[in-house]
Amino acid sequence: MNATIQYPFQTTPLPIRKSYDCDVLVIGSGAGGLSSAVTAAQQGLKVIVAEKASVFGGTTAVSGGWLWIPNTPHAQREGQGESIEAPKKYLKNILGEQYDEQKIHTYLTQAPEMVDFFETHTHVKFNIGGAVPDFFHVSGSRVGWRSIVAAPYDGRHLGNQLHLLRPAIPETTLWGMGIASGADMKHFINTFRAASSFVYATKRVLRHFVDLLLRKRSTQIVNGNALVARLLKSALDKEVKLLANHAMTELLHENGKVIGALFKTPAGLVKINATYGVILATGGFPHDEERKQALFQHVAEGTPHHSAAAETNTGDGLKAAETIGAAVDQNLPWAGAWAPVSLMPRLDGTLGRFPHLVERGKPGLIAVLENGRRFTNEGESYPAFVKDLFKHTPKGQQAHCWLICDHKFIRRYGLGAVKPFPISMQSWLDNGYLKSGKTLQDLAIACGIDALQFQKTVQSYNQFATKGQDPEFQRGTTPYQKAQGDAQHQPNPCIAPIEHGPFYAVEVMPGSLGTFAGLITDKYANVLNKQTGLPIQGLYAAGNDLNSIMGGQYPSGGITLGPAMTFGYIAAKHIAHQANAHRHSAAFSEQF
Repeated sequence: MNATIQYPFQTTPLPIRKSYDCDVLVIGSGAGGLSSAVTAAQQGLKVIVAEKASVFGGTTAVSGGWLWIPNTPHAQREGQGESIEAPKKYLKNILGEQYDEQKIHTYLTQAPEMVDFFETHTHVKFNIGGAVPDFFHVSGSRVGWRSIVAAPYDGRHLGNQLHLLRPAIPETTLWGMGIASGADMKHFINTFRAASSFVYATKRVLRHFVDLLLRKRSTQIVNGNALVARLLKSALDKEVKLLANHAMTELLHENGKVIGALFKTPAGLVKINATYGVILATGGFPHDEERKQALFQHVAEGTPHHSAAAETNTGDGLKAAETIGAAVDQNLPWAGAWAPVSLMPRLDGTLGRFPHLVERGKPGLIAVLENGRRFTNEGESYPAFVKDLFKHTPKGQQAHCWLICDHKFIRRYGLGAVKPFPISMQSWLDNGYLKSGKTLQDLAIACGIDALQFQKTVQSYNQFATKGQDPEFQRGTTPYQKAQGDAQHQPNPCIAPIEHGPFYAVEVMPGSLGTFAGLITDKYANVLNKQTGLPIQGLYAAGNDLNSIMGGQYPSGGITLGPAMTFGYIAAKHIAHQANAHRHSAAFSEQF
């Protein structure tokens, strides 16, 4: 406890207040970090998870919780298994020159095994999206059976440890209660349209209020929050040590091997020694201004970037690894997992970031620029929406646009953080998040949109929308777009006119769900030295600290969490294999 460490530019060394020893140190607690921790613990290793925030779960906890994994045991049980060649063909079509045969093959073979491992040995359970399409409709694509999502979880099973779980983004919940995509969301949308949905929603809400009284938070846990809750429960049962409020300051290494890390904590400097490996899973760099300036072209050109990822994800793992010879990929076509976001003023003066993933595909909404013109197929995937926004923003202007709808739409589906009927819209109108106008001209003036062109745009859109057509952008013509729409609305589930005033708008701008550019690794997630191309002994990456195997492209929802859990699982198994080899070697040496 008398050891000290000298930091650069410091005149006085800081004392190490506490020290821990473990076999495996995991830094970060999203899906990548917790999956590797649970896997390592299952292999008999002593594991510590160090988390920068006061709660666990990272961006995974505020995500949708979907994983893109072809040929899972669920698909196979339903007779929907497929050969590895079909998803390979799909990915080759999308990734192009960024397609890495070795890593894609590793992923497609190991991911189903990972799913089986967690469902067999842990509390993690998944439901399969039998009707969830891939983003693109090209050769090798598929409608359904490649997407799984964490099964809802009863938070009461976490007992007194429920407070460890990072809550979902407030703006994406109903009074703090998460709502899952699929049947859960449909019931809430149809609460006042079907008796069964009314009963369902009423039961959910009543239980939520009881939870608030007894536990001060919901125990009906869904989406990415459920995935983290299940991983946390599994980690606790396997005696993984969880350390919150531990911000890594640097990696420790000697003789070319990483042997632990130093952490800044409220109690002072903490040292954690790791005998067999350190896994970096700190969530990439969505809130690292310097790296965004370097890798996000729109930021360099003057457009701010607003990520919905956890605000503690500031690139700590990438920086620490670079100081000992690792490299972050500088050559991806897109360094971030783009998604349009709106900024929601909160009572404490901060801004919430709402990711627009769902309502854009519903019938009766369009997106327009300041010039009053549409610029994209609003029902396309969230990364495609942002790419089109970049493409059509005039040079020298900040990229932003407006989502437009009428009164009928917003009361049916909501708009961004604004909830549908019967929740009052007044608070969103009062804080300026939601703009309104009795007429289209009034709305345009309130938003600073070219009023004359805007009215022409809506008139032209409505002319064809009444027939369910969109000749300008062909909305509602692919399986993904149709799935994002409203199947009850015909003839096109994605198209309806905008005609019932008052009219409403929410401003959206470029954001992300995380980052793609990460540390360059081998197929075992071992971080590579940029000079030699060889593994840095004892150092691994998972989650968004690991360079995206999708090469900066976004082929489908779940291509972040799927690889995060899979390569976390692979890294932990690789460490366990090496630990066992070391132990056997040591035992053999003792005999002779």
